Amino acid sequence: MSIAIREFVVNRPDYGQTKWVERRAEVEDGQVLVEIEKFALTANNITYAVAGDMLNYWSFFPAEDGWGKIPVWGFARVVQSKCKGIPEGERIYGYLPMATHLVMQPEKITKESFLDLYKQRRELHPVYNSYTRIKGIRPHDDLEPVLRPLYTTSFLIDDWLDDNNFFGAKQILILSASSKTGLGLAYGLHKRRPAGPRVVGLTSPSNKRFVENLGYYDHTVAYGDIATLDSGVPTTVIDFAGDGNVLAAVHRHFGDNILESTTVGLSHKDAPRPPADLPGAKPRFFFAPDQMKKRTEEWGRDGFDRKLLESWNAYAEASGSWIKVEHGTGEDAIAKVYADMLAGRINPAEGHLFSFK
Repeated sequence: MSIAIREFVVNRPDYGQTKWVERRAEVEDGQVLVEIEKFALTANNITYAVAGDMLNYWSFFPAEDGWGKIPVWGFARVVQSKCKGIPEGERIYGYLPMATHLVMQPEKITKESFLDLYKQRRELHPVYNSYTRIKGIRPHDDLEPVLRPLYTTSFLIDDWLDDNNFFGAKQILILSASSKTGLGLAYGLHKRRPAGPRVVGLTSPSNKRFVENLGYYDHTVAYGDIATLDSGVPTTVIDFAGDGNVLAAVHRHFGDNILESTTVGLSHKDAPRPPADLPGAKPRFFFAPDQMKKRTEEWGRDGFDRKLLESWNAYAEASGSWIKVEHGTGEDAIAKVYADMLAGRINPAEGHLFSFK
């Protein structure tokens, strides 16, 4: 028997254009149908759209030609199972589309997790195809989809920087300092002080006070005040904004004292890309799964999971003092916050969690 699924899709050339579509799906032998319980929508999901073709994000949940489904992180519950080992009623956490339901094909099943190897997802990166089997309600259940995927990236960047001795830099300059991944990185770097490098945040004037009050940054400046920074300090730049003009201004200010320049996100989606002839280290893109693979090989999967969980739990406790999770229900609420996010109208102290009922 087929089931109707409602899905939020965006126009890939112009992802400000959106619509809800309905399709029918069948559950075959070896598969399960999950009902999506709740998911978070953050600036990270906008990065998935911006980098959809470059990093293959559109391929996880394909849509009709010219349209795409932006992946999100959240919880779902198995409502129909034709897969031995995955019972109906089980709750899972992982990578999902903005949709009411999803057909999955669990394989490599353990007590803690499984891989979804449904058709086209079979050849994609296992980091995004791995799902956690949830026992009961987790300690930070609402914060997990809002912050944990972002914090996982923050944790990996922090570890990658330390693994490379911060590229010899005396300070780490974080662009889009109020972004949630930027905040997670600043938190991790702050925990390394005083032995670690100084942490400097670059943000909009409207978010400067919020960033300063967190206590994660040693110094915070607005985008227009780059020239006030000491250009003689050896610096590593971590760019979560993706604004070519800002990055160019930073490179031209510090010149050859930029020892590493890494772009992680694209929160300023309409900004121009940076020119190719910037002084200092050539900007490159950070792909979190590469560092995860390296550490999993070195520490073992259990070792990696344990270190990440310990760090996540500490950060979740700390972030509870500044973040407020807003709950939205239904298609209109999802579409509105998505539009606000594209327009940059989201308060950095808010997290947005959605359900369909």
